[in-house]
Amino acid sequence: MKFRAKLLALSIVAAITAFIWRDTFVAESIRGAKVLVTGASTGIGEQMAYHYARLGAQIVITARRESVLKEVAERCLELGAQKALYVPGDMGTMADPESVVKFAVEALGGLDYLVLNHIGPSPYEMWNRDIEHVRWLMQVNFFSYLQMTTSALPHLEDSGGAIIVVSSLLGKMCNPFVAPYSATKFSLNGFFGTLQHELAMQRKNVSITICVLGLIDTDNAMEKIKDYSSLHHIASPASDAALHIISAGATRQKESFFPFYVYFITLFRDWFAFFRDLTIQNSYHYEP
Repeated sequence: MKFRAKLLALSIVAAITAFIWRDTFVAESIRGAKVLVTGASTGIGEQMAYHYARLGAQIVITARRESVLKEVAERCLELGAQKALYVPGDMGTMADPESVVKFAVEALGGLDYLVLNHIGPSPYEMWNRDIEHVRWLMQVNFFSYLQMTTSALPHLEDSGGAIIVVSSLLGKMCNPFVAPYSATKFSLNGFFGTLQHELAMQRKNVSITICVLGLIDTDNAMEKIKDYSSLHHIASPASDAALHIISAGATRQKESFFPFYVYFITLFRDWFAFFRDLTIQNSYHYEP
């Protein structure tokens, strides 16, 4: 009897999940949209810029390296973007997050999507007790997101737009070697999850989508884990992750997961804590 009850519960969960994850994305809805994508010089951000371009959006991209941004913007125009502009920005400063949003709003004549994707470099190692690095990384990976959101919200309210926050499974479940990074992602999930409630209660027509990603095959991620883990074989393509993020934001999902198994990891993560932690620790190569 208990087994049947559990089976029924799992079936209901599966049905609800299938309904939530149904494909309702209409590519044409992106045509002409005014989009700001951060961290767009490489990796997932670069791939998002290309997908938005193919869908006919008007794009402003930002990152630190101007020369690389210029190349990405030129490629976006070749792929079909109605506009493709770039603005260098250092999210570790107090001034640049706001100035980047201001540039995008003025250049595009408004804003429909704010896509927050940038991250600062952080060593993949046991925490070395460098508090100043954590402080700096919180500015780049967390506080700058808040600054850009504050600047963009009035314009997104005017357009009925959306904020897309690129987060991580490491902001849902703790793993070794990533303490500073994980702290920033937990912060993002907490802040923007709360802001979802507050915007709804204020009847603001601005959606927030938090995208929880598993391991993605960006050059940066693959380089970091190569000496510590054999998990590289389960990494998902950055281009696929980028398209998932765009479609989740366009369909105004509150929370999305990529690849699909990430949802089930977060669903069952606390059921068998001892075995969860044992599995995590045994997934890495480390000798004290």
